[in-house]
Parts: sequence; structure tokens; C-alpha cells
Amino acid sequence: MSSAVEAEQQPPTEPEQPPQQDRWGTALREIASGSMFNGFLAVLLAVLVGSVLIAVTDENVRSAAGYIGARPGDFFNATWDAIWGAYTALFRGSVYNTDAENFQLGVKPLTETAKFAAPLIVSGLGVGVAFRAGLFNIGGRGQMLIAGAAAGWVGYQFDLPAVLHLTLALVAAMVGGALWAGIAGFLKARTGAHEVIVTIMLNYVGFYLVFFALSKQSLLQAPNSFNPKSLPMKDSAVLPKLLGDQYNLHLGFIIALVAVAFAWWLLDRSALGFRIRAVGINPEAARANGIDVGRTYVVVMLIAGALIGLAGANQVLGTVTGGVTVDLDAGIGFDAITVALLGRSRPLGILAAGILFGALKAGGFAMQASQNIPVDIVLVVQSLIVLFLAAPPLIRTLFRLPAKEAK
Repeated sequence: MSSAVEAEQQPPTEPEQPPQQDRWGTALREIASGSMFNGFLAVLLAVLVGSVLIAVTDENVRSAAGYIGARPGDFFNATWDAIWGAYTALFRGSVYNTDAENFQLGVKPLTETAKFAAPLIVSGLGVGVAFRAGLFNIGGRGQMLIAGAAAGWVGYQFDLPAVLHLTLALVAAMVGGALWAGIAGFLKARTGAHEVIVTIMLNYVGFYLVFFALSKQSLLQAPNSFNPKSLPMKDSAVLPKLLGDQYNLHLGFIIALVAVAFAWWLLDRSALGFRIRAVGINPEAARANGIDVGRTYVVVMLIAGALIGLAGANQVLGTVTGGVTVDLDAGIGFDAITVALLGRSRPLGILAAGILFGALKAGGFAMQASQNIPVDIVLVVQSLIVLFLAAPPLIRTLFRLPAKEAK
């Protein structure tokens, strides 16, 4: 009895705190097993493999390899010069040109990176938003073509004040992209048709529709022209340049930043975003809790298509092509999938991934011009990033990372 009373009178003991070293070890393990860190390692590994390809394609390296047994130093010096020269050229072409005469010219590569990144960001958002709902939007090319055709038709057909004309062209692009993507969402909701197959088929349908329209002067083809191209955009419908005529960076990059903010609010702060994420995690559980899954699919694809439509407008109204053409998408519709994967379908991650791929595009031309390196190596690096992102166990095995613990 007395022992029980004494136990009640004793002050409660505080829970034992884990040692400081253990807390740091736990934090490091969390970082090492996180998806963002795995994405960084995927990029790093792709760059390393790209370095090998650069060395293999360099003539000086291959020449030095012929007598590596006699003078191995020549081989290693040539290899270092090839890799160092390639990536410094990439830096000069995408971030800052250290050989420029002044700061204005030196910073121009950074503006080129932002210009290339703008359509990648908005199209990546379109793919990423669909991913969050469990949908694979592979129809970026078709949605960009339809959106670009709609924006281009408005851009040269009307005579309107600049702000109104540009706004109308952007809206037309968003509506065109949304309706084209909405077809896949509607078929998914009503018939269960797989969105991957539908969106891929719609890519071909969109391509040939635009090609047909560009072959008819009564539709999109420029008068007195035999080429599949429309008239150039009127000045009132062209995206204005942000930093003057010396740079090519235009309003499309600001629109991309606004789209990132909208996507973040939509997915993380709105009721619709909650339904999107719930459907993406478990559509059956979402349906059991009163969420209209079919309607969510349609709405998500409409939003995704509208975002990708901004990329089509960027290509047509941003003085990139000067008009509507059948190759206005420039592969961006498929690059968007890579951007969304690297960004883990998160708006801020997609922003960072889009800037990275914009830098690779801008710097790839400098690598080819100054170092005579095939620009296809940049495409190989992008493909390797996708490969390594699709195989997280490979990344964890190569770098001996801990597996992410199930919670």
C-alpha cells in the first residue's frame, strides 16, 4: 500500500529523448530516401553518362586512345578537356556567357533559358495536374497543335487593340487545348476508355486536322502560298518582349509563373484540388465518400488541356514560328512528360525541372557550335533522366541509399 502511495507522489518521468546524433542520422536517412533527392541523383547520373558519351564522340579523345599504352596522360587530358569544354559551353549558353564583352550580352543566355523553359513549364503543369488525378495525359502534342491553331487564327484574323487581341488569342488557345483534352476525359468518365490510348490517338488526329487546315487557304493557309503555314501574327497579338529587342524573352515566361501559382493553389489550397488528389490516390475510396470521380476526370483533363494550350500559344504568339505550322510543338508535348516526372507532379518541382530542361535546350546549341558536340547528346541526357527516374531501386542500389520506410 505504502509503495503505491509513494509511486503516486513521485513526479512523472519525462520521455527519453533520442540522442542528438540519432536525430541527425534519422534526418539524413529521410533526405536520402526522399523522392527529391532521388531526382537529383537521377540528373547527376545522367550527366555522368553524358560525360562518357561526350568523351567517346570527341576526335581528340579517340586519337589519344590509339596510343594510350605509350602516353596515358594524353588520353586523360583529352578526356578532361572534352568534358570540361562541353559543360562550360553549356554554362555559357544557358546561364552566363563569360566571353561576352559586357554584362548585357553576358546575361542573354539566361534569358534564352527562361524563354525555352516557359512552354515546358506550362505543358509540364498540364501533365502533372493529370498525374495527380491518376491520369496519364500523353496528348500534349495534339493539344498544343489545336491550341496553337486556334491562337494563330485569332492572331492574324482580327484587328483589335493590343491587350484585347492578345488576351483573346490566349483564351482561344486555352479553350482549344481544354476541349481537345476534354475528349479523353469524357471518354474516360463515360466509357472507361484508357486515357493513354485516347490521347495518343488524338495526337495523330490533331496533327492531320491542323495539316489539313494549313493546306486550305479558306482555313489557315496563307494566301498565295503552297506551304503548310499560316500568315504571321499581327503585332497586337504577339507576346511582348520583357527586356527590349536585345533579348528574346517575352511575356510567356511571366504567364508560366502565373500558371505555376495557379496550379499550386488549385492542388494544395482548393476543394477541387482535394478531390483531384483523393481520386488520384484511390478512386474507389473517393467515390465511396461522395466524390463524383467521372466528373473529376473531365474537369482535370479540361484544366490540363488549358495549361498545355498556353504552351501552344507561346509557340505561335511568342515569335518562335511566326505563324501556325505543323511542327509548332517542337517536341514539347513529349518533353512535358519528362518535366512532370522530374518535378514529381508538384508545381514548384515542375518549375525547377522546366528551367533545367530550358537550360539544356539553350546550352545544347552552344555546345554544338563551340565544341562540335552533337546536340543529340542533350536529348540522350534527357532520356537518361527519364530512365533513372523510372527506376528508383536502381538509383538506391547504385548509391547505396536506404529504402523509404512505409508509414
